[in-house]
Amino acid sequence: MFPVVEKFVSINGEGAHAGELAAFIRFRGCNLSCSYCDTSWANSENAPAEYETAEELSAWVAETGVRNVTLTGGEPLLNRDCSELISLLMEQGCRVEIETNGSISLEKLAASEHRPVFTMDYKLPSSGMEQFMCRDNFRLLGCHDTVKFVSGSNEDLEKAAEIINTYRLDERCHVYISPVFGEIEPSEIVDFMEERRMNNVRLQLQLHKFIWEPTRRGV
Repeated sequence: MFPVVEKFVSINGEGAHAGELAAFIRFRGCNLSCSYCDTSWANSENAPAEYETAEELSAWVAETGVRNVTLTGGEPLLNRDCSELISLLMEQGCRVEIETNGSISLEKLAASEHRPVFTMDYKLPSSGMEQFMCRDNFRLLGCHDTVKFVSGSNEDLEKAAEIINTYRLDERCHVYISPVFGEIEPSEIVDFMEERRMNNVRLQLQLHKFIWEPTRRGV
């Protein structure tokens, strides 16, 4: 049984398929506590949730008619049976994306028959959670996957550039830098990217926060 705090259809706000329709399933619980978290309401053990089986969730997705599925949280990989849900979804023709916070090994899922697409955060200094990052995950990523750096300061940008260069992420997968909403101007990130000649790295804004009110749920 999966603790689901919300499920809805909207556009992907981030990642390689930003702007495309997706069926979102948001799970309760997270093992990190980032300073800028915009879904902290879903992270506590007491957050209201409905318990649903993999079969029930895959049936809901089928009813939506949407083939892109985003599993998010919180941290979706805290659910031990996540691979079962992914398999069901992929067997019915869905493209499954996991939004993961970068602290949990992707080894088993990356080697599985039904491998999802990974959109993985790397938590930068201003998050307060960088020490929990699992850098070994970088070797498991491929051309369909994404590493996302949410940046709120120049220190964050410097660390993002260091990680990208050290692990040659721009040659391995999609790489995005996003601003912490309200903390840094997107233009500052563009200036930094230009100064560093950061080819194959993209600035990305959270589309849903510009289309709807920034704290609105279910979008």
